[in-house]
Amino acid sequence: MLALDTPVQFVKGIGPQLAEKLEEKRIAIVEDLLYHLPFRYEDRAHPRALNELVPGETVSVLGEVRGTALLRTRSMPIFEMTVGQGPISLKCMWFHGTYLKDKFQPGQMLALYGKVEASRSRSGSFKMIQPQIEILPGPNDTETALLEVGRIVPVYESLGGARLSSRWLRRVIHNILEAPGPRVAETLPGVLCERMQLPDRATALREVHFPPQETKLSQLQAAATPAHQRLIFEELFYLELGLELKRRRMRERPGFAFATGERVRAALKNILPFHPTTAQKRVLAEIVDDMRQPTPMRRLLQGDVGSGKTIVALQAALVAIENGYQAALMAPTEILATQHYLAARKLLERADRQSPYCVVPLTGSLEEDRKRANRGRIVRGEANLVIGTHALIEEKVEFANLGLVIVDEQHRFGVMQRFRLMKKPNAAEPHVLVMTATPIPRTLALTLYGDLDVSVLDELPPGRTPIVTRRTSDENAPEVWEFLRKQVKAGRQAYIVYPVIEGPSDDQPELDFPRDEESPVEDSAKKPKAAPRKAAAKKSSSLFEEKDGKPSLKSAVAMFEALRATHLAGLRLGLLHGRMDANEKESNMRRFQRGELDVLVATTVIEVGVDVPNASMMVIEHAERFGLAQMHQLRGRVGRGAAKSYCILMTGGKVSPQAEERLDAMTRTQDGFELAELDLALRGPGEFFGTRQAGLPDFRVANLLRDRKLLELARREAHHFVQCGEQEMPREAVTAVWTHLKAHWQRHYGLVEAG
Repeated sequence: MLALDTPVQFVKGIGPQLAEKLEEKRIAIVEDLLYHLPFRYEDRAHPRALNELVPGETVSVLGEVRGTALLRTRSMPIFEMTVGQGPISLKCMWFHGTYLKDKFQPGQMLALYGKVEASRSRSGSFKMIQPQIEILPGPNDTETALLEVGRIVPVYESLGGARLSSRWLRRVIHNILEAPGPRVAETLPGVLCERMQLPDRATALREVHFPPQETKLSQLQAAATPAHQRLIFEELFYLELGLELKRRRMRERPGFAFATGERVRAALKNILPFHPTTAQKRVLAEIVDDMRQPTPMRRLLQGDVGSGKTIVALQAALVAIENGYQAALMAPTEILATQHYLAARKLLERADRQSPYCVVPLTGSLEEDRKRANRGRIVRGEANLVIGTHALIEEKVEFANLGLVIVDEQHRFGVMQRFRLMKKPNAAEPHVLVMTATPIPRTLALTLYGDLDVSVLDELPPGRTPIVTRRTSDENAPEVWEFLRKQVKAGRQAYIVYPVIEGPSDDQPELDFPRDEESPVEDSAKKPKAAPRKAAAKKSSSLFEEKDGKPSLKSAVAMFEALRATHLAGLRLGLLHGRMDANEKESNMRRFQRGELDVLVATTVIEVGVDVPNASMMVIEHAERFGLAQMHQLRGRVGRGAAKSYCILMTGGKVSPQAEERLDAMTRTQDGFELAELDLALRGPGEFFGTRQAGLPDFRVANLLRDRKLLELARREAHHFVQCGEQEMPREAVTAVWTHLKAHWQRHYGLVEAG
């Protein structure tokens, strides 16, 4: 008898060899197979007749093979097949289709799924290019015929090769659902299912794989049937329940209850360089209220570029310091860590205090003697505030009494790195404040940071001027450089940003190319294709490198040399990129901040944290190659002073439809949260932060973009279950939920931990 936890090798038709292949696809037990859901459905009960076809529609058709041919053309072999229904026929074509040459015989019945196009060769006839195809069972194969003809048919993503095809999966999953054995165990409380009108789990699994005849195809394709909604809700409910459990357990752990009397309030006022915004006051109050509690704070501070997160974080650090504890701030890059260190030292020096606050840096590039000395000051408790990079989580770094951990730009750290700093030896756990200037859509925040309380800085400090954003092609580069010269002449400074340091994009970790279909990521073997340029464009923008007659990406190093020799000759130019020596990077950044450089030519290493109020112009070359979040962060480097600021998005080469959307959005709005929502929709959750986020759950059924409403509902229901479940439900039902969560959390949600 099969159970959900039965290894797949014991399922009829699988065996040890196929089980090994399935395990490579993370399918180890029967439950995994049942949750490999169809990615689409075909209506083979009412397929489209060939005489009803309409060009432009994507449809399912059934037909008989009439003839095949392999055509040899100059560019590629094309496999052509004619399929018919009575006197009417449909031509199907596959490019590079040699592999199909001997697969079909006249008289075979096929199911085809694809887009209908009008045929040029014969008026009134149609064709399909590269349709998906399946050979239907013969008249003697009645078992398979029941699954593939005269019904809505599930279509699965192949798990590899002909042996693990959609047809094979259809038969195996049907056998599992029909096999005698223990029933599929329910995972949601009956009270909850009744209230939400959800089908039971066994029914949901059966109807997702083999829908009843009356089910609407549009509902199936949108995963909107009651069966789909049940499975999606279940997955999201247990995710949110685990996060709710983490929050509850966190409140049970011992923390530091900080006092916030008159002395602390006076210290906070002393360091403020300006009158705080209403949003800053509100957020600081939320943070301080958490820090008063005897349980550890776990709070996410979101704020758009320039909203003043750093000053709020330093005020939180001061609360810990004034209570006799240490604070640590971890930043993702040395440039940002150094800037935080200098800003903190400057602010804390303002404090009217007998003994000055001790702020120490700890980064990888510090001289070993200075690192050793700083580690000694940390372990002895002499250092009040420690600011650094990943160096803070090294085993040899020990704190005397760490009371607050601040993690800046959290999405650039792995989930486990945050925990390692939180777990530095202490009698109690420190408070934790996680900051990000990358606005995170609510759907991602509920999954990535669902264990954290959230504060949002939704107001810019006074004096921040709107940034004029324009896009242009590099044919107009001379006008852009002339405008930049005028800005410099007026006493302003400018950034020019390039997508690569030099050569190909390999080994350039600060880069984040969006994966556009028509704008592939550049690699060492192949440059991305770009549209041919007009001769006049080449003349006016001679700085654009060409290789083999095709344009290639401009690089920061090459353009730094070229610009200072041509269009920007006479201006003081500096260079900044991730491969430079740390001292050289810091030196160039300091020179730019002091006004000793007019223009900083850089890569996206300046994306976060670089603060130069006098910089009023940002030029992003090859803007079509940058993600929305990156462009928004880069734009935020200007507009920090009183002068009118500009962001010029210059494109070079072919601009894909996806890139057009990004560029249009950048010129339309400066609202980071609006841009983040669009970025999530364009790129999908897995690539939202450029690389797949370490803590993002690997959903089997749910889709964060499609299922936002269900995620919100699941969060509310999970919270209600934790608060009221034992009063509303039988004890055994509540116990079963916690047992299921404990058994499935780590397996299904990876690095996200249940406690």
